Parts: sequence; C-alpha cells; structure tokens
Amino acid sequence: MSKTFYLTTTLPYVNAEPHVGFAMEIIRADTIARYKKSCGYSVFFNTGTDEHGKKLWEASQKEGRKIEDYLDEYAHKFRGLKDLLNISDDIHFIRTTDANHIVAAEEFWARCKDNGFIYKKTYQAKYCVGCELNKTDSELNEKGECLIHIGKLVELIDEENYFFKFSAFQDKLLELYENNPTFVIPDFRLNEIKSFVKRGLEDFSISRLKEKMPWGIPVPGDDAQVMYVWFDALVNYISTLGWPDIVKDKDADLFTEYWVNGTPTQYCGKDNLRQQSAMWQAMLMAADLPNSHQIVVDGFITGEGGVKMSKSLGNVFNPYDIVREYGSDSLRYFLLREVSPFEDSPFTMERFKEAYNANLANGIGNLVSRLMNMLVSYDIDISGISFEPIISSEINEGYRKFELNKVADIIWGEITRLDQFIQYEEPYKKIKVNKEEAIRDLLEAAQILSRIAVSLSPLMPETSHKIIKLLEVREKPESPLFLRK
Repeated sequence: MSKTFYLTTTLPYVNAEPHVGFAMEIIRADTIARYKKSCGYSVFFNTGTDEHGKKLWEASQKEGRKIEDYLDEYAHKFRGLKDLLNISDDIHFIRTTDANHIVAAEEFWARCKDNGFIYKKTYQAKYCVGCELNKTDSELNEKGECLIHIGKLVELIDEENYFFKFSAFQDKLLELYENNPTFVIPDFRLNEIKSFVKRGLEDFSISRLKEKMPWGIPVPGDDAQVMYVWFDALVNYISTLGWPDIVKDKDADLFTEYWVNGTPTQYCGKDNLRQQSAMWQAMLMAADLPNSHQIVVDGFITGEGGVKMSKSLGNVFNPYDIVREYGSDSLRYFLLREVSPFEDSPFTMERFKEAYNANLANGIGNLVSRLMNMLVSYDIDISGISFEPIISSEINEGYRKFELNKVADIIWGEITRLDQFIQYEEPYKKIKVNKEEAIRDLLEAAQILSRIAVSLSPLMPETSHKIIKLLEVREKPESPLFLRK
C-alpha cells in the first residue's frame, strides 16, 4: 500500500476576479503536492470555489445577473488558474454548488443535530458580510467597521437562527492542540488559536433566514432557513473525497484512505485561522469524524503602506496580467521565495520586476544560456550525466516545515555556486590550453545543473522541464529562459 497525502487549499469566494493572494496559496500547496509525489506519495490535492453566501448574492444582483450565471463565469476563472499557474493536472476542483457537496453538507448537518450540537434561538449580532462572520466590539474600529474590511460597516442581525454548540468543545480542542504540537504551522499561530480557545468559546450561528439571505443550502427540515456559509463550505474538505456516499474506485475508499488513515493537511490565510483550526475541528468532533492532521497558515500579501491586499479594497493584482507579461514560473518563483511563508509581505510590481531581473533573467536564465552554449560549441558529450535532485537534509526539512522560501534559497545557493565555479575555472579559456581539464569542468557543471533542474521541479515545473530537455538533447535555448524586462 502506497503512502498517502491529502492537501487542500481554502475555497475562495467567487465575488471577483482571482487575485495574487489566492495564487500564492494554491502555488504553495501545489509545490508541496509535487514534492510529496516525488517522494513516492499518492497525493489527493483539492481546491475549488465557495459559492454560497450573502456577498455573492449581492454581487450578482448588483450586476443584474442570474446568480447561477454569475457563479459559472467566476468559477471558470478560478478553475483557469490550474493552467495559468501550471498547477498539477490531477488537482480536484469542487464547487459548493455541486450536487454531491450539497448532499454531504445536509448529512453533516443531520449528524451534528442528531448528536445534540445544533439548536435554535433568537439572537442579535454584528455581522461582517466580507468575512461572513459575527464580530465582537473588540474586532471593530471606532466607526463600527471590521478591522479586516475597512470601509464597510457591519450589519446588525436580529433574528431566529440555528446555532452550533461551539462552547462544548473547549476542552477537546485544547487537548487536540496539546497532543499535536505541530497541528498549526507556524507555532505562533498555534499559540494564537490556543489563546482564543482558552478565553472561552461562544456558540455560533449556522443559519440565516432565507428571506434575508436567499442563496444557500436549505437547512434540512426547515426550508425557511439556509445554512450559514462557513458551515456549508468547510464540509468540502471531505465531500471532495466522496463522503458520505463513499465513491468506490477499484475498491478504494478515498475518504478512509486519505482522511481517516491519511494526514489531511489544509492551507489557509491567517484570517481563516479560527475557522480552520477551531470551528472546523469542533464540527468534525460533533459529527464523530477524525480531525485534520495539520493547518498551514499563510500571512497576508499587502499593498502599499502594509494594507492587506483584498478584493473588497480594490488593491489587488490579477495573476492573469502578471503571467501574461512574465510567465507562470516567474510568479511561482516570487511567491515561493520572495514572500515570507508565514508573515505579511508586500507585493509591488517594482519589487517583482527587480527580483525577476536579478534572480531569473540575470540569474538562472543567463547561467543556463552560457553553460549550454559552451557544451554545444565545444561538443562536450554529456550523455552520461544523471538526473537526480540535490541531496540535502535542509531541503527536506524546509518542505516538512512548509518553509518553501528556504528550499528556494538552498537551490539558488547552488545556482550561485555553479555560476562562481564557471567564472573561477574559466572553461571557455581553459579549452584552448588544457582541453581535458576544461571538459572535466564542463561535465561537472552540467551535472550540477541537472541536479538544480530536478530540484526546481516542484517549485518551477516549466523551467525545470526546459532545462532537463536542453541537457538531454544538448541544445542551446532558442531564446533566454527569462527575458530581461
């Protein structure tokens, strides 16, 4: 039986164009998925779109369109990120409007209710449509705006809804964290969620009146209410595996194989910490299902002045525009190496262009052109080189800790050393006076480049493939791998 690994991104709302923040999340997850495959794991990689909730309904109405047509258009754009960003071909794409997901959400609700963790009551709350969460006064500024969605006042809710008994899971959640010290990565996010849970948990609303929020999955047995978007959407992590109606494929039970017996791992942004590492875990406990294995929490990509980059603020960069100008691997490189894996990091096109020219165009791109030109011009036989990755415990540790910037740093260290080796040994001069030694130098350089190329495969698959192909057929690149901009 092969080793299994399950990895999922969050599901972005489809109320606007894809932006570079989600591109970062899916690129990082894809890099981990590719690495795990290279280590012999059978990988189930999941993403998709979250398609219920008030802000989606309002966005479609603002454009004067049928909600179904609106969702189809934007879901298509998010699905297009697979080709745009060179994401693994076998990624699973789920929409929360899919029939199988709706069945799963209904069954999940029923199990939680049957186990005594859902009840109905009248309440008042301050609700942020952007977050799709109730907010306390401490989470609002003096104007009554959510601290994450500045410029938008929260809504006041006064209605009868269904609630989830979140308060019943304080001890169990703390026990989960205590028994799994790497449950949330990085550790300061684990400490953050521990502190949140220790302060005491409040039951949270998991439905809205249909007359006030008409776009959602109907509550089983109560058509006057629809499921609150988070309670519905989080279930995608198991509905994508065929739960509860297990999909049989060659006698393979995907849910048991990848979730129950596997190590289900979830990527999310820091604004999803509470939902992923506390709410979802309590929901799984309530439904008598196994918890996630690990939650990996990204920081924010920020715009000018350190303000969070978000669709609602209109300060986002569209990955389609960036890739059209610079190529997918250029964006993958920047988001993997130049952006902190866990802290907030700024993104400007000036910073992007500077890194592109320094490390891609003038870095590995120039190195590959120079070396391949020498190998071809001097007719060096490189048919005996092997194609193996760089052997490094530090690289493996970087992947294990999801510190992909460190993985990239190690590879770029090898690129720098190879460039320095060529400059120091000067085989282009040595070939005229000591041909045998020059050939040895160039063979060594070709072997180092092959290891660099293989090691780049999870991070920059297109560049890796191009370099390997050039070495296999011993050809000069027709054009630079990365044109200077």
